[in-house]
Amino acid sequence: MLTLAQPATRHRLGLPNLGLGVGLRSVHFPYILEHYPKVDWFEVISENFMDSRGRPRYVLDQIAERYPVVMHGVSLSIGSTDPLDFDYLAKLKRLANETKARWVSDHLCWTGVLGLNSHDLLPIPLNDESLAHVCHRIQIVQDFLERPLVLENPSTYVTFADSTYSEWEFLSLMALETNCGLLLDVNNVYVSSVNHEFDAEDYIRHVPHDRIVQLHLAGHSTFPTHLIDTHDHPVIDQVWELYALAHQLTGGVSTLLEWDAEIPPFPVVHAEVLKAREAVRTFSIFDL
Repeated sequence: MLTLAQPATRHRLGLPNLGLGVGLRSVHFPYILEHYPKVDWFEVISENFMDSRGRPRYVLDQIAERYPVVMHGVSLSIGSTDPLDFDYLAKLKRLANETKARWVSDHLCWTGVLGLNSHDLLPIPLNDESLAHVCHRIQIVQDFLERPLVLENPSTYVTFADSTYSEWEFLSLMALETNCGLLLDVNNVYVSSVNHEFDAEDYIRHVPHDRIVQLHLAGHSTFPTHLIDTHDHPVIDQVWELYALAHQLTGGVSTLLEWDAEIPPFPVVHAEVLKAREAVRTFSIFDL
């Protein structure tokens, strides 16, 4: 792990800094195909395109010819006790090869059991047993995909009494053991820090910066007792400040804005991620 006085600057796992990207959503298809906007790259939800040969896949193929594409999944279920789904992995691998995806990511979570998909990103206990289980499965997935897997910290709303690691400790050990990449979702860190009363800045300072391939930004919803990662609001100042810290510590990595509900027109979404440039200038005052 890098020391706090030594921000990471090299590309992680040989993967490039793609710049500032936007999540590809179907409501924006007509605008993108008409204007081909000056966005740096797109992230696609893997499951939205794995089984499609209709218009969604046609649009993706057009976009992949002009922009770098990254795949982001929600059904790998790396933490589940179910056997890995090799039919799913074969489709994932095929889509990655056909779109020339720069990398493939998913979440540190489980999504179902006994063959049922909850369509939720469910938390895992953070202890030695779950670490060994997850690391074993990551290595199998990486061998099958023939590429590094990139895993994201999810937002969480419960914790486990038998957890023995902080989330950043677990991610650090996981990345060291498997040589996987990390997708640091800055908004998820903030949401979880409020829900579980930990220091978000301390988390970002201690996650292994040399393993971070990508950063996520998003908005969330505020309730009297908790926050929910809803992806339906602009990014708040506290998250921009944490992003600026992550930018300093990593030396700058691919950054993406997610907006998944009450989605505004594409120029509004694109303008939101471009605020990252100003955030770095405004908030980059940390003593590293």
